[in-house]
Amino acid sequence: MQTTLIGIAGGTASGKTTVAQKVFREAKKFGSVVVIRLDDYYKEMFNLNLSERANINYDHPDSYDSQLLVSHLKLLKQGLSIEKPTYDFVVHNRSKDVEIINPANVVIVEGIMVFAIPELKNLFDIKLFVDTPDDIRFIRRLNRDIEHRGRTVESVVNQYLSTVRPMHLLFVEPSKIFADIIIPEGGENQVAIDFIITKIVNLFEK
Repeated sequence: MQTTLIGIAGGTASGKTTVAQKVFREAKKFGSVVVIRLDDYYKEMFNLNLSERANINYDHPDSYDSQLLVSHLKLLKQGLSIEKPTYDFVVHNRSKDVEIINPANVVIVEGIMVFAIPELKNLFDIKLFVDTPDDIRFIRRLNRDIEHRGRTVESVVNQYLSTVRPMHLLFVEPSKIFADIIIPEGGENQVAIDFIITKIVNLFEK
């Protein structure tokens, strides 16, 4: 099986997951597709208590086990299955559960740092960057973290100002230059989604 790796980067709550899911739903009509979240590859922190884990800078490239993800992507390209870790945002730690991911024609990896980590960026055949205004991204993150990750307004604001925004300016935004395609407004940009699907269908046909 020939595998195409697609990376989807962009700031927090920019719409990366929406783009990945829309591409997944359409592309799987023509071939096998899987989606992998970079966030599931946060380093495990079982040696730290909850309060210590809550104070870690999760918006720095070093917070990810990038070596594990790189090795997993190479295994998938070789036609081998992997045991993908899963991450629990409520307790700020990797879950003990793993997910079996089988080889596919297209493997989509989405996350804020997928182009900011050189050894990871260089693996992708197609690189997409979801570009959404900062104020929209912050509002989305605030709603998401309160509703789905058990956070308070104060904790979300503090994290955004102390690490999320500075790390975005330092790592995420500069990585935009590596993108093959920049997608304004994320999953709402249907023209861009259709263009990507057409490209994937062409790959399937080849």
